[in-house]
Order: sequence, then structure tokens, then C-alpha cells
Amino acid sequence: MDFKKFLPWIIAAVLVIGIYSWVKGINNTAVTLSQTVEQTWGDVQTSYQRRNDLIGNLVNTVKGAADFEKSTLTAVIEARAKATSVTVDPKNITPEQLAQFNQAQSGVSSSLSRLLVTVEQYPELKANANFLKLQDELASTENQILTARTRFNEAVMPYNTHIKTFPNSLFAGMFGFKEKAYFQSVAGAEKPVEVKF
Repeated sequence: MDFKKFLPWIIAAVLVIGIYSWVKGINNTAVTLSQTVEQTWGDVQTSYQRRNDLIGNLVNTVKGAADFEKSTLTAVIEARAKATSVTVDPKNITPEQLAQFNQAQSGVSSSLSRLLVTVEQYPELKANANFLKLQDELASTENQILTARTRFNEAVMPYNTHIKTFPNSLFAGMFGFKEKAYFQSVAGAEKPVEVKF
């Protein structure tokens, strides 16, 4: 049997198997990294959901103060409703979706800050054990949100790097992988906070 006769077929088979394995590796790595991004996005949403749940309890506690400003409570409730209505597709996180989500969450943070500042005028609320506990939990949750957002950005970076580097970029588009957006700071966050007494 002449081995040289089959040599071109063996080389072709080795090349096909090698290329298949290489392309499969590009795809499977992108899938794994994309799943990590989606899981960390779930963690972000869980942190925001915890904040939304705490806001409901906080608003109910504050409502107990009969003469508390209703407009402040209404602003918090409306901002919370708006924030919960904004959805982001974790498989296709675009900068526009993330900016809209970020803006809605910023509205919640802003109205919540106004609520907590207004509470300073109500000594009975500042002394309320439930209110103090909720305030502490809210502060803790804000730290969890920051951590979740940071981890999300840390998960997006290797995914984006993988699908944008050559030659992976040639196949990423064919397999439907698109760049995912990072969390950015809210517009104006780079300016120093003005504190007035």
C-alpha cells in the first residue's frame, strides 16, 4: 500500500480538524464570556431590586410622619416606578439601553437623597428605629450596587477584548456576538459636589 498516495488526504483532514477546533474555541470562549456578562448583569439587577424593595419600606415608614412633605414622597415613588420600567436585554446590552437604565436609576438616587435630606427636619423620624435600620440597609445596598456595577464592567472587558481582537473579530460577527456596553458614570458626575450650609 502506497502511503504517499494518502498523504494529501491526511494533511487536508488534519487542517480541517485544526481549523474546526480553532473556530470552535473562539465561539465557545465567546459564549462563556457572554454568559459571565449576563450573570453579572443579573447581580446588578438584584442589587437595584433590593434598593427598590427598601425604598418601598422607607416610604411607608416616612408616611407615618403625618406632616411630612407629600411631594417628596411622590417624587421618590415616581422615580422608583420609572426605574423599574426600564429593561435591558442582557444578551444585547447597548450603550443606549445602559444610558437609559443609568438615567432612571440616577433619578431614584436623586429623589432618595432629597428624601433623606428632608428627614433631617423631623426629629421623630430620625429617632425611629425602623427608619434608622432602613437607612443603614439602604447605605449597604448602595455599596452592593457599586460592587455589582464594577464586577459587571470587569466581566464585559474580557468579552469585548475576545470578540474584538483579530482574528476572533472575523468570526465573532458571523456567530452573532456583538460588543457589550460598559457602565458609565452619570453625566455631570465628574463635577465636584457643591455643599451649602
